[in-house]
Amino acid sequence: MAARGKSINMFLMDGIPTGRIKVTLANWTGITYLIPRTELDRCRNLDVLTQSGVYLLFGTDEQIDEDLVYIGQAGVRKNGEGLRDRLMEHKRNPEESYWTEAVVFTTSNNSFGPTEISYLENRFCNIAKEANRYIVRNANEPSPGHITEEKESELEDFLDYAKIAIGTLGHKVFEPLIQTASTAPLPEGSATETDAHFVIQRSGANANGVLTSEGFVVLAESIVRKELSPSASDSIRISREINKENIDDSGKVIKNILFRTPSGASAFVLGSPTNGRIEWKTADGKTLKNVETNADTSL
Repeated sequence: MAARGKSINMFLMDGIPTGRIKVTLANWTGITYLIPRTELDRCRNLDVLTQSGVYLLFGTDEQIDEDLVYIGQAGVRKNGEGLRDRLMEHKRNPEESYWTEAVVFTTSNNSFGPTEISYLENRFCNIAKEANRYIVRNANEPSPGHITEEKESELEDFLDYAKIAIGTLGHKVFEPLIQTASTAPLPEGSATETDAHFVIQRSGANANGVLTSEGFVVLAESIVRKELSPSASDSIRISREINKENIDDSGKVIKNILFRTPSGASAFVLGSPTNGRIEWKTADGKTLKNVETNADTSL
């Protein structure tokens, strides 16, 4: 079934795109807020943040230059504080200086109880781990609690909308690099899902990759040339250094890696400057350039 269009409302609470943002969707009782860490104090009078909800803290591990996320829940406390008080605790903790902004989920009708937020925290955590875009900082897997089939269906609907809201805010924490199935028919003559898969088979390299809407993904289990060529540019050396934890001693890639361009991906694989639209080929030998040209001429 093709995905339906969605109507999304984004309210810039401070009048600037770098400030606090409220997101709502048509026919959804959920409310999403993006709150920069530096703007958290300005939320003291935001009554909706006294409610229960689930939150995500986003930051960066500066030592390995990897995106981080922590996923938590907040229930209403005796002092009347909920999400807001929990976020302030994180901000005051000197060991949690890594995060720069929070995204929180609650509802317009304050309908979340302990069961709902426990289930959502567990599902958010597991989906983020499966997507494998961010390092999930949760030390232990949250408990999903015990819910009825009816409540599970209701919360899964909430999750679907939450994914859209947080993706709209620029965090694709729940979206895998490679989509397993297309949700809409492709235009006639365009590259099929199979056509989007490409390979490089050269001396010392045997890599598989996928062209996506975000760039080009080198797939896990690919083999890259272990040695860089003397002509390798600084960008290639930096790319290998950044991803050294993602390549084992045999040169095998251990996780999917996204590159902005096909040439960046092929240079990473071959360890030398390359033209990715020529190097990446389909199983029947068509170059990426050929596939794109044929798709363009058929429009």
